[in-house]
Amino acid sequence: MFTGIVEELGEIVGKDDLGDSARFVIRGPVVTSDAGHGDSIAVNGVCLTVVDVLADGSFSADVMAETLQRSSLSKADVGTRVNLERAAAVSSRLGGHIVQGHVDGTGEVAARTPSEHWTVVRITLPLAVSRYVVEKGSITVDGVSLTVSALGPDWFEVSLIPTTLDMTTLGGAEVGTRVNLEVDVIAKYVERLLSRDADPSR
Repeated sequence: MFTGIVEELGEIVGKDDLGDSARFVIRGPVVTSDAGHGDSIAVNGVCLTVVDVLADGSFSADVMAETLQRSSLSKADVGTRVNLERAAAVSSRLGGHIVQGHVDGTGEVAARTPSEHWTVVRITLPLAVSRYVVEKGSITVDGVSLTVSALGPDWFEVSLIPTTLDMTTLGGAEVGTRVNLEVDVIAKYVERLLSRDADPSR
C-alpha cells in the first residue's frame, strides 16, 4: 500500500525489452536507501517489485505485458523522469489516501492553466473509470495523491500547489502527456457491494 506522497523524482537509466515484458533499471537513491529484493516501490503510480538494488542507488524491476498495456510505462525509456514512493510502513502517517499502485487506466493532460501560486491541470478521463471519480474526492495521477477540483463527463481537473509542481513529474507534464490513473479503491468496493445487494447471485 502507498499514500500517494511522492518521495523522490527518479530516472529510468536502463530498459531491456524482453518481448512479453521489460526490465527497467531506475535510479532513486532515497527509495533504495533501505530497499531490498522483493520490496515494493511505486513508479509513476505503478507498484513494482524490486529485483536487485544496485550500488549506485538504482534498482531493477520486471514489468509484465499486462502492466505495460495498462500504464504509461510502455512509452517510458532511458532518461524518463518518474515519481517514486516506497510502500507505506504501518507506523507511517497517511498523508494522501489509500493507494494500491494498481493502475485503472490512463488519461492525457488536456490543458494547463497557470495562476500566481498554483496551476490547474485538466486531464481526460476514460469512461470505464469515470463513475468512480467525484468532485473533492481523491485520485492518483502518476502516483501523486490529488483532490479533484472540477469534474466533467470525460475530464477532471486538479489544482497543483508549488510543492507538487516542483517535486513531481506533473510540474513538467505538457499537454498531450499520458498519465497513469488510479481511482479510490473504496468506490470500487462500494459499487461491488451495492451490485451484490441488487442481485444476490453475483
